Amino acid sequence: QVQLVESGGGLVQAGGSLRLSCAASGRTFSSYDMGWVRQAPGKEREFVAGIGWSGRITSYADSVKGRFTISRDNAKNTVYLQMNSLKPEDTAVYYCAASSSRRLPPPEYDYWGQGTQVTVSS
Repeated sequence: QVQLVESGGGLVQAGGSLRLSCAASGRTFSSYDMGWVRQAPGKEREFVAGIGWSGRITSYADSVKGRFTISRDNAKNTVYLQMNSLKPEDTAVYYCAASSSRRLPPPEYDYWGQGTQVTVSS
């Protein structure tokens, strides 16, 4: 069992930065690939970024490449999403999720966090 708790969301102006964190409970965190998925109002959830269990492999949606960076610290059971050059279209609820699929982007997730709101004003 893995429990995920996101933090770091908030309101930021376009061009600004935020860093999201996702703290995981459970001793098996390092065995999961991790992903960040977002959902904007009226839209379906979309993959944002993923990172393999070791941290060596990452994957990004085209819409965030070059602006967002995913990383993880297995010693701290935490995954991060550094978001730079934010745009109004990045506004969404951002979810952290854990996957045992061993594929990036993960086709499915085993555990989800509750989400954190990111709002980018123009």
